Amino acid sequence: MFLIDFLARICFLAAMKIRELCETERPREKMLIKGAAALSEAELLAVLLRSGTRECGAVDLANKLLALAEGSLVRLFSMTLPDLKQISGIGSEKACSVMAACELGRRFLEEEVKNDSVPLNTARRVYELMIPSMKGMAHEEFWVLFLNKQNRLLAKQKLSSGGMDSTVIDNRMVMQAALQRNAAAIILVHNHPSGEPRPSHGDINMTQVLNKACKSFGIHLLDHVVLSDSSFFSFADDRLYGA
Repeated sequence: MFLIDFLARICFLAAMKIRELCETERPREKMLIKGAAALSEAELLAVLLRSGTRECGAVDLANKLLALAEGSLVRLFSMTLPDLKQISGIGSEKACSVMAACELGRRFLEEEVKNDSVPLNTARRVYELMIPSMKGMAHEEFWVLFLNKQNRLLAKQKLSSGGMDSTVIDNRMVMQAALQRNAAAIILVHNHPSGEPRPSHGDINMTQVLNKACKSFGIHLLDHVVLSDSSFFSFADDRLYGA
């Protein structure tokens, strides 16, 4: 009787392992047969996570991660290592795999729109260039795009990172960076995490001050573009655009 009970337990544990293995491997097998486009977001994440835990499989773990991100890939892309590790079963290794995939996606989008031979002569091109690295941010960042005489991009640089609704700008730092790159013109870019890209009084005052500083150094301030995830405002056009 003892032997039968023991064998039954072994069979039960073996069946559990097989079920866990199948759940872990199923997304990969589906990808090999049908391609990555056939997988759901949870299944794609499960492939990155590779395995689940004793309590839940990789797909369940992926669904927990999506729930933490409120079902939004934008929120997922902006998550930090501590954010991801809030979920039991996601340690440093799994979290790094997810963050690496998100960063590759972000760089792919940047590469798609970055073309140094094409002038940055519209606010929409500025939006398309910057939104891959700024979308979904929970804090404000201030960037400067440095251009040559043909308005082609020489370089871009983040000069400030702030809180939910403000960031501090050092006018001297902006001018120094522009002169070091021998820039003929610059474009200012910052984001509004609130989702409303219309400039505040502080944004307007800052732009006016920087415009005066640019003129004193013979540098042209082409535009100041304020971004949200789905729209943007151009000081040069004085218009609000949808993405």
